[in-house]
Amino acid sequence: MGKLTTPDWILKGEKKPVKKKEKGAFKIRKCPKCKSDNVQVVLTGELESEIPSDSSKSQIKEGKRRGEWECKKCKWTGANILMDEVSEEEFMKYLDERGEEVA
Repeated sequence: MGKLTTPDWILKGEKKPVKKKEKGAFKIRKCPKCKSDNVQVVLTGELESEIPSDSSKSQIKEGKRRGEWECKKCKWTGANILMDEVSEEEFMKYLDERGEEVA
C-alpha cells in the first residue's frame, strides 16, 4: 500500500472544491391511468401499518390511505405515480402552458 499525500487544495489553503449539482431537476407527477397532472397526495386516512393484521380483507374499507396518490380527474388512487424529470426551461414552459403565474 502506498503512502497517502495531502491534496493540493489543502496545501494551498483553499476551500474544498464543491461539485456543482445539475440545476433544474424538476419533477412533474402524472396519473398512470389518464396521464393527467392534476394529482395530489392523500394526507388523511389509515396507514397500512395501522390496520390490524388479524382483520380479513372483507372487513377493511376500500378507500384512500395516507401516503397514496389521488387523481382529481379520473379518481384513481394508488402509490405508483408517474414522475417526469425535466429541466428548468422545460418546467417553465410547462407552467406557461398551464397558465400558472411565476413570481
